[in-house]
Amino acid sequence: MPGRHDPARFSILFASPADRVEDEKSNAPAFFTDLNCNQIVDAITAGRDEYNLQPYFYAGLPRVEAVKYRHEVMQDLEHASLYECVCAFAGKMHDVRQHLAQTQKMYYKEQKQAWFLDGVQIYCETIKSFAAALAGCDLRSRGFLAFRAYLDAYAQSAHFNSILSQTNTLKADLATIEYCVLIKAGGFTVRKYDSETDYSTDVERTFDKFKQGATRDYRVKYSASAAEMNHIEAKILEFVANLYPEIFDRLADFCRANAGFIDCTIALFDREIQFYLSYLEYIAPLRHEGLAFCYPLVSDTDRDIYANDSFDLGLAHKLLKEKVPVVCNDFCLKGRERILVVSGPNQGGKTTFARTFGQLHYLAKAGCPVPGREARLFLFDSLFTHFEREERVENLRGKLEDDLVRLHAILDRATPQSIIVMNEIFTSTTIQDETFLSKKVMEAITKIGLLCVWVTFVDELASFGPQVVSMVSTVVPENPALRTFKIVRRPADGLAYAMAIAQKYGLTYDLIRKRVRP
Repeated sequence: MPGRHDPARFSILFASPADRVEDEKSNAPAFFTDLNCNQIVDAITAGRDEYNLQPYFYAGLPRVEAVKYRHEVMQDLEHASLYECVCAFAGKMHDVRQHLAQTQKMYYKEQKQAWFLDGVQIYCETIKSFAAALAGCDLRSRGFLAFRAYLDAYAQSAHFNSILSQTNTLKADLATIEYCVLIKAGGFTVRKYDSETDYSTDVERTFDKFKQGATRDYRVKYSASAAEMNHIEAKILEFVANLYPEIFDRLADFCRANAGFIDCTIALFDREIQFYLSYLEYIAPLRHEGLAFCYPLVSDTDRDIYANDSFDLGLAHKLLKEKVPVVCNDFCLKGRERILVVSGPNQGGKTTFARTFGQLHYLAKAGCPVPGREARLFLFDSLFTHFEREERVENLRGKLEDDLVRLHAILDRATPQSIIVMNEIFTSTTIQDETFLSKKVMEAITKIGLLCVWVTFVDELASFGPQVVSMVSTVVPENPALRTFKIVRRPADGLAYAMAIAQKYGLTYDLIRKRVRP
């Protein structure tokens, strides 16, 4: 029956009940901090705490078809007419919840009931107007088509129309109530209105001729705020209820019978649709500045992947506020290629590139448009990251041991369907040991066959085998001190490694000159 939600029946977020893997109490995935996804999700969901959207962003989708389902819904919402009517619906549903929340804070029975009735009226009007608006929208997605059919059936159901009819009748009956308050000798009496003549118009007309410019207005303004009712107003309302017991008894019965009047499927839609609205709102300023977003092709079997004009989503928002141009990059893996080894000078955008690779795959698994002109990405089972950590006294491990322990845990859990993003590991040891250990890790990664991005100064890794693609962060040819932040596919040139060695041992030109200067 309408009003009862069957989880197997409909969701605007999940194509199948089996895809609903989010946990209301779940924490952010382990890779979130390294990839700055925590900052991105916090910004996306800011101001929407009432919907608890984070679990939807924490849990990716397990199937390609589930990703396509979200793409369809998001593409429908990119039409302004649908976006606007969904936003209007969400705003009205927020008003309904505010009304219900306010009733819980009220003390006086009749006032609580009146506010509850107002909330039901807003809800009923919202359902009718939303159903009418959706009827005029050109919908293509399976999600919206199914929801429109459900909403139409619900809006025409006997259950909903009974609530609507009772609400309208009660509102009309309450509007007919008229009463008089007689104030005398510090007390008051409330009685029914008895056709007393209203002299207010005559009084105003009589004194109008004595007006001499603007004067102070002594009239009392009654606030619609629930907090404004005092004990005297409440007592008057109680007396009015006693004068019209039949109407107020029906109001009380209505409130008891319809305590859970919001349909569960519609309430779920109201929450889930915010996933799409919040993301589209977040990327809108970037699109306005000309940055591209696309719906990626996604596969859980084919590891031929690419992205053109991609960028770090969180960094782009930061640069937009600072009015700094965003540098976009490309990557591609095909055939036997599985690993991107990124080398080049410090502060050249290597870590940002690695984060971009991870963010794109995370967003693709969430069913969102990704930064870039076009992309084909892999639907991974697990995404692992290994970024440098500060030493922690409580674990009694040095940086090298900590690197080894964390890498062992990752490689022990990784499968051929996994992705790993690594950023400058083993930097705390000697160059010889760093090279030796890095090659051992590379052997393990190639044996598993997972996708990997590895930022490193060990240039030997860039030519490890046919599974490896070398990418290098570039500089301005005329001035190598200036970074372009472009990462290009080409063999490692060894310059970054040499510079890293020189800096490590204090042998750069500037450091030597500083030491020998008299």
